[in-house]
Amino acid sequence: MTVPARLLALFSLSVSLGLAGSLSAQDSPAKQKTKRAPHPAFQPVEDVDGLPRVLLIGDSISIGYTQPVRELLAGKANVHRIPVNGGPTSRGVSQLAAWLGDSPWDVIHFNFGLHDLVYMGPDGKRGVDPELPGAHHQVALPDYEKNLTEIVALLKTTGAKLIWCHTTPVPEGTGNRVADESVSFNRVAAAVMEKAGVPVNDLHSHASVRLGDVQRPANVHFTEAGSRYLAKKVAAEIEKALK
Repeated sequence: MTVPARLLALFSLSVSLGLAGSLSAQDSPAKQKTKRAPHPAFQPVEDVDGLPRVLLIGDSISIGYTQPVRELLAGKANVHRIPVNGGPTSRGVSQLAAWLGDSPWDVIHFNFGLHDLVYMGPDGKRGVDPELPGAHHQVALPDYEKNLTEIVALLKTTGAKLIWCHTTPVPEGTGNRVADESVSFNRVAAAVMEKAGVPVNDLHSHASVRLGDVQRPANVHFTEAGSRYLAKKVAAEIEKALK
């Protein structure tokens, strides 16, 4: 190999190594994604001695009102919540024992529904257009009733006072739910709760009064002010149970 050829080869190698190092440096931030801080609702609660223990079970709607409920019941109760989105009743059936743990509970406020009524595609894809041929609820109403009955039976073994929370309204335009099918699911839930002697927190009616002000457009979720509005009703029902 001639000297110029050898120099050319060395130059090419150095450029290649430099480019590889540059690409590696560019790729590294993507590989080292910053871990998102957990939602404040999931922060562990350190119990204040002498105060009753309350457990909130529910989906993202309950995640939204957890912190305001804690603020409203400060000095009156230690308010805990399950460490995840509760999802559909099928998840509740499989995870409830773990969520309850071994510690005693005085009041348990619980809800399932918004995930049950989400539409699934015939191929198992979640969150499809309800008009899609073969689309069906993630949990059919008969299974919803069966699951809720099982959940209530397990909750009763805790000896806690139970409060069922009706599922909040489903507005037009959500894309993967039918407005307002939560009414049908709430009707089934109400029958289960009546049979089991469990009082109902009608958060659906409470939200409906001011829905245009407190719920996000074409979305089942609520604004921050909306979550605080829901929290007032939740806290009031819990305080009533504690008395």
